[in-house]
Amino acid sequence: MPTTFPDEVDEDALADYAARYGDHRFAPVVVLIAAYNERDAIPAVLEGIPGSSCDLDVDTLVVVDGASDDTADVAVRHGAYTCVAGSNRGQGAALRLGYRLAAERGASYVVTTDADGQYEIDELPRLLRPILDDEADFVTGSRRLGSSENPQLLRRLGTYVFAWLVSMMTGQRITDTSFGFRAMRVEVANSVRLEQQQYQSSELLVGVLARGYRVREQAMTMRQRVAGVSKKGNNVLYGYRYSRVVLGTWLRERRARRLSGAAGE
Repeated sequence: MPTTFPDEVDEDALADYAARYGDHRFAPVVVLIAAYNERDAIPAVLEGIPGSSCDLDVDTLVVVDGASDDTADVAVRHGAYTCVAGSNRGQGAALRLGYRLAAERGASYVVTTDADGQYEIDELPRLLRPILDDEADFVTGSRRLGSSENPQLLRRLGTYVFAWLVSMMTGQRITDTSFGFRAMRVEVANSVRLEQQQYQSSELLVGVLARGYRVREQAMTMRQRVAGVSKKGNNVLYGYRYSRVVLGTWLRERRARRLSGAAGE
């Protein structure tokens, strides 16, 4: 199943991108950032992204999700390839567009990180190396294996609960379902059906596990955001919506497997 569901916003963004960048091809590794009103936080993140990692060249792609500030101009000034969506749809929609663009422009590996500076880009080789050594197809960080500066008890409790739930459903031990610093083969992200405009981290992870890809967690660090405010909102509402995505994705993938098995009989 395709990852993307092309719509007018995507097509307009891709046309604008092509008009500005022509037919350029990406380096083997693309660091993908979905950004919405992050003009104050994103400069430090972009300045820290290396030009190479694990002996591979690295490009940075920022997908600006209908921002009302000058996040896009800031990203361009800091040397990032920048794709601008005309309306705000959510991080999931922005990353979905980025996965598509990375694949169409020749990247081999995609790394996602956030625009708010919560992840340590120096830990990038820990994500890439298992994939390059053909030990994994998808590598995600884990604050539970590493460390987190977030003091909120509900968020910490939610991390444990959702990790237990996903582990139980998929049969693979997972300690952190929503860590945003991840690396994958470009075809992995573009083979999973992604429907969520928001809360995409769990949808992608559950989909990847359900499709039998090799998933590995690495101990990582999660900092407090460097500027701005979180877009996730109320903890209780966030948890409710997140749980719906986890369960909904698992049920959807189970149905897909049953239909696929029935068709092959």
